Amino acid sequence: MALIKICGLSREEDITAVNEAKPDYCGFIINFPQSHRNVTVERVRQLRTGLRPEIIPVGVIVDQPVEKAAMLLNEGVVDVLQLHGQEDENYIRRMRKLLKCREEAFTDGDMVKDETGYGDTRQNAEIKDCIWKAFKIRSRKDLESAMASSADAVVLDNGYGTGETFDWSIIEDAGKMMEGRKVFLAGGMTPDNIEEAIQRMDVWGIDISSGVETDKKKDRSKILAAVQAVRRAGGNKQ
Repeated sequence: MALIKICGLSREEDITAVNEAKPDYCGFIINFPQSHRNVTVERVRQLRTGLRPEIIPVGVIVDQPVEKAAMLLNEGVVDVLQLHGQEDENYIRRMRKLLKCREEAFTDGDMVKDETGYGDTRQNAEIKDCIWKAFKIRSRKDLESAMASSADAVVLDNGYGTGETFDWSIIEDAGKMMEGRKVFLAGGMTPDNIEEAIQRMDVWGIDISSGVETDKKKDRSKILAAVQAVRRAGGNKQ
């Protein structure tokens, strides 16, 4: 069964809508004023109090200092961070060093030490799944870079918030490359094309924002339709 994330929540009405629709994840764009969906950390704390506990909150950030980013997880503001800027592998490694969840995720018997003094990053990722990375996909080379990421999940997008789809043919025949990876498809997703996307590419999840908006505000009926489309499509979540 494919999963779905409704991104860009900012109002109490948005929380009410996702509570009714019951997506797997919801996203908050944190401290990025260039977006009309921008919210502060305090606003996320307020909105989360009304969120159904089974819906996992994701913080979407763009090139924030790694210490501030790690704080969002360590203080329980969100449960997952989605990196949408120029954050590289070094940034991800530095963040993992700062996360309290690394120590809590392992027992002594599970710990595999690496150069950071913590557990092996890929082994830890399988346990906690708290760092996602978004990639612009314009070519096969872009896809290869995404699949090489040490992030726990990758988000394949056309250009971070453009609302446009990328060339799906780039990933349609990439089954082996994507095997075992948690891959979200984003960019230009709507309730009308979700089922086709899942059937054609069998991705782990769908990330949708502008596709469930009317006049730049979240639309309850579209949110419900998007979640229902994912549930109908099924898919083989990796």
